[in-house]
Amino acid sequence: MPDLPQISEAEFKVMKVIWKYAPISTNDITDRLTQSTSWSPKTIQTLIKRLVTKKVLSYEKQGRVFVYTPLVNEKDYVNQESRSFLQRFYDGNIATMLSAYIENERLSKSEIDSLRSLLSGKDTQEKRKD
Repeated sequence: MPDLPQISEAEFKVMKVIWKYAPISTNDITDRLTQSTSWSPKTIQTLIKRLVTKKVLSYEKQGRVFVYTPLVNEKDYVNQESRSFLQRFYDGNIATMLSAYIENERLSKSEIDSLRSLLSGKDTQEKRKD
């Protein structure tokens, strides 16, 4: 998979709305984001234009309205960012990252239990493949 374009935190907030509701009009994007942010409609439109320029979004004019569709899959983008974070801060070692989170009490007991469950399920799946 080729590297996906880098997007800012603000652009990512816009993309989360688009991924959830696509295809979605400019007005609907603006309505949803003005409820959850302090951004002006002009700021939101600027962010949308940047995403189109980065080829993360496509748009179609339907009458007097622009309707946006993502060109980048949410799961692919999040996976890329996760790998980048892991590589940048933990030399690609997920065990080191988890250890740091556990030692600094950044993971709750329920999160640790959830991870245990995921890992034990993965062990079971790997044994089935053998």
